[in-house]
Amino acid sequence: MDNNNNTNDLNQNREDNRWGYINSYYPSHNAYTYQSSYQQRYQDRYDDLKTSSFYNESYKKPAKGRLKSLIAPMLIVALISSLLTGGIVGAYFTYGLPQKYSETTNTPGNAYSGQQVSQKQVKIVDETTTSAETIVAEKVSPSIVGIKTTYITSDFLFGSTQSAGEGSGIIYRSDGYIITNNHVIENAMSSSNKIAPNAKIEVILPNQIDTPYEATVVGRDSKTDIAVLKINVSELPAAEFGDSDKVKVGQKAIAIGNPAGLEFMGTVTSGIISGLNRKLEFDDGTVLKLIQTDAAINPGNSGGALLNSEGKVIGINTSKIGGAGYEGLGFAIPSNNAVEVAESLIKSGYVAGRPKIGIVVDTRFNSTIAKNNGVPEGILVYEVEPLSAAFMAGVKTGDIITKFNGVEIKSFSELETEKNKYKAGDKVELTIYRLPQKGEASQGKYITVELTLGEDKE
Repeated sequence: MDNNNNTNDLNQNREDNRWGYINSYYPSHNAYTYQSSYQQRYQDRYDDLKTSSFYNESYKKPAKGRLKSLIAPMLIVALISSLLTGGIVGAYFTYGLPQKYSETTNTPGNAYSGQQVSQKQVKIVDETTTSAETIVAEKVSPSIVGIKTTYITSDFLFGSTQSAGEGSGIIYRSDGYIITNNHVIENAMSSSNKIAPNAKIEVILPNQIDTPYEATVVGRDSKTDIAVLKINVSELPAAEFGDSDKVKVGQKAIAIGNPAGLEFMGTVTSGIISGLNRKLEFDDGTVLKLIQTDAAINPGNSGGALLNSEGKVIGINTSKIGGAGYEGLGFAIPSNNAVEVAESLIKSGYVAGRPKIGIVVDTRFNSTIAKNNGVPEGILVYEVEPLSAAFMAGVKTGDIITKFNGVEIKSFSELETEKNKYKAGDKVELTIYRLPQKGEASQGKYITVELTLGEDKE
C-alpha cells in the first residue's frame, strides 16, 4: 500500500466523512471505536492548541468558527494518517503549526503520546530543486521559433479573403535554417517550393517577437511532413539533435512549441515516450511511423520539438488524436528521419533517390468491389503519368497491380511500403491483372512487366 496515496486519499475526504472512510479503508476496524477513542483525544489537543500563544498571535484575523472547521480537520487527518498507516505526513498538513507539534508524532497504531521523534517523519518539499523540465526549457527554448503564414483563400460565396496560420519550428542550423512541418506552411504554397502570390511565411524568434523575419522555402516533403525554411540571420542558437533509434518507451519526453498560436509561444509540456513506430495513415494516404507521447501536443505545436531529458531533439511534433474520449495521444516524427530529409532538402530541394512508379491510384477499389466484379484484389491504376517509369513499362489505366517484385499487395500503403524498399534507378517487376480490351475475350489475364523506378522530385 502506498503511504503517499493514503495521505492524499485522507486529505481528499476529510471534509466529507473521515470516520466512515477509515472504516471502509480498514474494514477489520470499527469506525465507532476510532471516533469515540481518538476523536476525544484530538479534540483535547485542539483545545490546548487554540489557547496557545501561537494561536492567539497567528490566527487572530480569521473567524473563530472558520479556524475550527479548517485547522482541526487538518490536524485530525494528518495524525490519523500517521497513526493508522505509519506513513509520512506531508508538509502541507504541518505548515504553520507550532514547532512542538510539527516535530511530534506517534508509534503507528498507538494513541497520541506526545513523544519527540526525528524529522524523518515529515515530508518536506524542496521547491529550489531544479527539474529536468526546467533545465531543458532553459537550454532549448531559445531554439524554438514561431511560424506564421498569411495567404489568400477563395470561396464560392465570399470570394477571396486573407487567411493566416501559425505553428512552430526548430532552429536547425545557426546560419538561418529552420525545420518545421510541411502542413504548417502548405497553405501558403503554390507549387513544390514556391510561395503563392500574395502569400508570406514569417519566422518569429523568441527573443525578437516584435520583429518577424520573412522566410524562403528551401524544400518541403509532403510524404514525411518535413519542410525547411531559411531566414537571413546568422549566429542563431541551433538545437542539438539526438538519436531517435535509441529512444525507449517510458523515457521522459518534453515538448516545446506554440500551442494555440504565438500567444502561448514557448509553452513547455512534459510526459513520457508512450510508444514507438506507431503507424498512422492520414487523409491524403500518407503513412508515417511516429513516436507516441503523452506530453500535451496541441494545434500550434506542429513543427516544434520533442526532447529527451538531455535537451536533445528526438522528434518533430506533428499530430495528435483528439476528441471526446481521447487524451494524451500525441505523435512526433523521429529525429533521425527528420534530419535525413532536411539534409536532402537543403542539398537538392527535394528528397533525392526516392523511387517513383508514376501512377495515380484509385483508393476506392477494395475487396468488396473486386469480389462483386470477379477480379482480384490489388491496386487499381486510375491514371498513368506521361513518360514515367510505369508509362515506359506499358502499364495502362484500369490495370490492377497484384504483386510488387513478387510480394502480394492489396492496398496503397502496402504498395508504398514495398516501393520504398528500393531506390530510384532500381529495376523491379510488377504483376498485373489486365481487364479485357474491346474485341478480346471476356476473361482478363495476368501479365508481368519490368520497370526502372524513377526519381520522385516532388
